Amino acid sequence: MKPRTRVKKFNLPLTYAPKIAGVLDGTIRQTIRPGWKFMVGDLVSFHGWAGRPYHSKWSFRTEYRPLVEVISIEIESRGFVWMSCDGRNETDRGAMYSKWDELDRIAHLDGIDPPTGQALKTVLLGMHPIRDGEKMQAQIIRW
Repeated sequence: MKPRTRVKKFNLPLTYAPKIAGVLDGTIRQTIRPGWKFMVGDLVSFHGWAGRPYHSKWSFRTEYRPLVEVISIEIESRGFVWMSCDGRNETDRGAMYSKWDELDRIAHLDGIDPPTGQALKTVLLGMHPIRDGEKMQAQIIRW
């Protein structure tokens, strides 16, 4: 696959209420999103919904912000598997796996309330159910 050379722009919804104020005031500069589509340098803008998501007008929209860090992960029912920049599983080269209890810092940076790995698990698996043995590709993006 040929690497992408153009910067892309993304308009991303924010639906996790405890995070919104921090994103708007700049104290939260991280989010976790499904898929592996983001690259450093891409531009992201965030918006909220005035009513029901995807069926109402936007309640706010931020300016575009460049991504400064993109970390590819796989989310499992037991925690995160950290991926290398070429998409290989880091555990193949030395155990880059984190259980939910080890993800308090990620939860804090992501605006999870309370800022614990267990609360992060509740939020992520509530939005994207994953059964035992399944994995979901995702990225931690920072601006």
